[in-house]
Parts: sequence; C-alpha cells; structure tokens
Amino acid sequence: MPKEITKNMSFREILEKYPELAEFFLEKGMHCIGCPMAMHETLEQGCLAHGLNPNDVVKKLNEKLKNDR
Repeated sequence: MPKEITKNMSFREILEKYPELAEFFLEKGMHCIGCPMAMHETLEQGCLAHGLNPNDVVKKLNEKLKNDR
C-alpha cells in the first residue's frame, strides 16, 4: 500500500502513521503540532491558519515520503 497524505487527514493521523514528518512541520513553523487541540485539526486547517497553501504542503509531504522509502 503506497504512502499518501491528504489535506483532510488530521495531524494526529499523519503523525501516528508517519512520525518522521514532525520535523517537516516544525521547519514550516507549525509548532502547534504539540498542542492536543491542534492534533484534531486537519492538515488543511493547520496550513490555512499558518498562511500555507495546503495543496503545496500535501505535495511536499508526499514527495518526502516517496523519497524516504
């Protein structure tokens, strides 16, 4: 089964499946991933709150997963 991130996934779901992506979020200034409330937000909600394009972030995350294999 290929790894794939979508913008509708929650931060909790992403980090439970791919904990290695925490560093990516921190590098993007999304330090809120450590907050219990933020863990229930979708990736899209978090991106918009931080002024990031959700589609760009999804693309970068999926590229990172593909390259890390």
